[in-house]
Amino acid sequence: MSAVIATIRAEQTRYLHQLSELLRLPSVSTDASKKAEIVRTAEWMKARLLSAGCTTAEVIATDGHPIVYGEWLGAPGKPTLLVYGHYDVQPAEPLDKWISPPFEPTIRDGRIYARGASDDKGQVVIHINALEAHLKTHGSVPVNLKFLIEGEEEIGSPSLPAFVAANQQRLRCDAVVVSDTAMFSKDQPSITYGLRGLVYLQVDLFGTHGDLHSGSFGGAVVNPAMALAWLLGKLKDEKGKIKVPGFYDNVVKLTAAERRAFKSLKHSDAKFKRDLGAPELFGEAGFTTLERIWARPTLDINGLWAGFTGQGAKTVIPAEAHAKLSMRLVPNQTPAEITKKVTQAIKKLAPKSVRVEVQNLHGGDGWLAPTEHPALAAASRAVKQAFGKTPVFVREGGSIPIVANFARVLKVPCVLLGVGLNDDNLHAPNEKLDLDNFHKGIEAAALFMQEFGAQKGA
Repeated sequence: MSAVIATIRAEQTRYLHQLSELLRLPSVSTDASKKAEIVRTAEWMKARLLSAGCTTAEVIATDGHPIVYGEWLGAPGKPTLLVYGHYDVQPAEPLDKWISPPFEPTIRDGRIYARGASDDKGQVVIHINALEAHLKTHGSVPVNLKFLIEGEEEIGSPSLPAFVAANQQRLRCDAVVVSDTAMFSKDQPSITYGLRGLVYLQVDLFGTHGDLHSGSFGGAVVNPAMALAWLLGKLKDEKGKIKVPGFYDNVVKLTAAERRAFKSLKHSDAKFKRDLGAPELFGEAGFTTLERIWARPTLDINGLWAGFTGQGAKTVIPAEAHAKLSMRLVPNQTPAEITKKVTQAIKKLAPKSVRVEVQNLHGGDGWLAPTEHPALAAASRAVKQAFGKTPVFVREGGSIPIVANFARVLKVPCVLLGVGLNDDNLHAPNEKLDLDNFHKGIEAAALFMQEFGAQKGA
């Protein structure tokens, strides 16, 4: 493998140039005006797969944004890895908060700044570069490779589950590898073995036909904004416990070993608080910060709007009020179960003087992998060689719903081999990727191909 690593290190400048090309493409999946840029980015990914050595690659149309699929299957008798990632990105707004333009990649202090640098363009290309390095060095790869790169991850992957279900034979593999997560810290590499699931709801309360003068009608009718505030306040208590009946029924509790492992990690609540600029930390009683983020469910208000919000005063009773809520789920909670329970609770709490509607916008299952699986062991060996330190196994508070779908439909292990960092500003201004992690990530991806291909029974 030393020759492959030497090839990777010799190509660092070119890899960075190619990443910059990709980051210049504003592939914002939520913006209908960027549809041409989405297609252009998909074509770029196809061309890169082919130039790296894939024998086939194509852009596949869906009802939404296209999927890019490529293959290199030149290792008969060896296991097959399916590499998953996404080429779409979040909107860049607010633009005035960026130090440098979001789609003009800029290198500062050993980091590349651009929308999509860490989430997920910089992470998905490490595997493409690893494929190319093996082929350039030896003309072969220790495993068979399939690449599945979508353009809708940032909008909940609406087209991908149907594609996976319809293409199970085509996607047949021995493991899925995903790089769309963060390491525990810059000096502590990690492998993620658990993700939280997600339910995202919109709550709409409707009162009168239109806004009313608060002097002429105040006290005679309910104020939907007040009703919504009261209702939402009833969903959690002052200590952070969710009061929706049955919400915790199916939560898989942390094992004693997991709690010990989490406690052994180098985490400082004081530094965490300081980095966030939070006056104090807050969360469910009886759990540490890491346990709350990684292994406990949540209920949060993501947005609120009602009535007059402009400058100055306007004395109105709003006709309607709205909120967006998200719930992070843990195994074995399901989106269907939690959607039903929260919807029932909201409708029961809502006063009869308003009409309430609850919309289910999107969601996904949580996921938990056995850390003793050979695929994760191979990844651990690869990361140790690349980063010079044994990785720890951690969970992730966010959601990648398609991971649970892969595990359920393809019936294979998923390896989350992320090289991002927790301060990469995902979904926020000044998103970045540490370049040392980027280059070592390519080495880790190449080493994982070697380690996974060499093990028996993979």
